[in-house]
Amino acid sequence: MLHQLVCHSDTPAKFIDKVVVQLDTTGAPGAWRFEYHVTPSDQLLLPAMARPERTDGLWKSTCFELFAKPVGGDAYFEFNFSPSFQWAAYAFDGYRSGMRELAAEDPEIAVTPKPPHFFLAVEAMPLLPRVAMQIGLSAVIEEVDGTKSYWALGHPPGQPDFHHPDCFALELPAPDAT
Repeated sequence: MLHQLVCHSDTPAKFIDKVVVQLDTTGAPGAWRFEYHVTPSDQLLLPAMARPERTDGLWKSTCFELFAKPVGGDAYFEFNFSPSFQWAAYAFDGYRSGMRELAAEDPEIAVTPKPPHFFLAVEAMPLLPRVAMQIGLSAVIEEVDGTKSYWALGHPPGQPDFHHPDCFALELPAPDAT
């Protein structure tokens, strides 16, 4: 599935035209593969490469995110993936409450800058409940001049807030039991 993200109107990008996400949950049971595609890439600020490890605060620079919650539920999960190869995974009891680290296997993150495009691909086994899910796909994009823009499938009124229910704009059916 290919999904185009929308830039929040209060945080316009200067040079970035498009952020698109390809999401695939049809592989091995529980496995997710997604690829973020940013165009153009020449003004995209990328954090320095680092050891692939769990790290907090990735959203302070260019970062790609996935939010997921069971349909009809309040609890949700947040995953952050940085072009530095660092990542984070959290569970929440409700809207911005009860945050804690989520047990998760290290995802495989691959970065492919092919001007004028930038790709970040992630393969992960997020150990989510095998039920119908509401999904939020989002990105914080920082440009070389310091401009930050916030991209998501949908935005609530007011400031950018990827945790808001309006951002969980995609619904995925429960995976097959096979």
